Amino acid sequence: MAKGKLDGKVALVTGSGRGIGQAIALKLASEGARVVVNDLDAGPAEETAHAISKLGSEAAVCAGSVAQADFGDRFVKTALDRFGGLDIIVNNAGYTWDNVIQKMTDEQFQAMIDVHLMGPFRILRAAAEPIRIFAKKEADEGRENFRKVVNISSIAGTGGNPGQANYSSAKMAILGLTKTLSKEWGRYKVNVNAVAYGYIQTRLTQPLQNEEATINVEGREIKVGVQAAGLQMMSRMIPIGRGGTPEEAAGAVYLFCIPESNYVSGQTIVCGGGYGQVF
Repeated sequence: MAKGKLDGKVALVTGSGRGIGQAIALKLASEGARVVVNDLDAGPAEETAHAISKLGSEAAVCAGSVAQADFGDRFVKTALDRFGGLDIIVNNAGYTWDNVIQKMTDEQFQAMIDVHLMGPFRILRAAAEPIRIFAKKEADEGRENFRKVVNISSIAGTGGNPGQANYSSAKMAILGLTKTLSKEWGRYKVNVNAVAYGYIQTRLTQPLQNEEATINVEGREIKVGVQAAGLQMMSRMIPIGRGGTPEEAAGAVYLFCIPESNYVSGQTIVCGGGYGQVF
């Protein structure tokens, strides 16, 4: 493999068996990173790992739900045991479970908090001590080595979205975590930023073919897809004129992972083709 901007780096990407997460994992691997791949199911994660090996890089698989209490420790341990390092963390895993607030159950609300906020929190907490140890050693050697955290948010988190009180709340909260950690971890030379996605074309945002399109998340059948009319309206509102591809979504994350962004931290960029808002 030709020398890339991320040669020698170890990247952890949640939800990287499919869609945007897979595109992120492949992008980072194409620039030389070794990647710890995660998906709810081992099958899709193994497929991504195989694709990474075809690019000439290495991958390890850590399957399971980021919402499980022990996942953060397992995920970080996989990176340390397999590759001996911890350089990039991308908290991407997630899904939506929509309803208007008067019909939303406690389970629906808590599920979004667990996957979009508690999961990243536990991963970052597990990574804190290894990062401190690595950073101290590098400082003692007179080296400045930057690490990267990229948390995935949404324009639902920056501006709200009807029917998504649970998802919007969690995606706003991850921005608070991002800003706080950028201040706590600056002394360790860790850049902590967020990408808020607009309409990206994935299986979760595919045009509805019927009312029964679902995905299974830990035994729950969750409806996915968007009414075609809604997607058409969204596309008209996007200045670029269409939804983004997973590869374009991955590009926004990549910007925060390369050395050129070493002096950028605590920021949120919107990857939405010109549509969306941020504060």
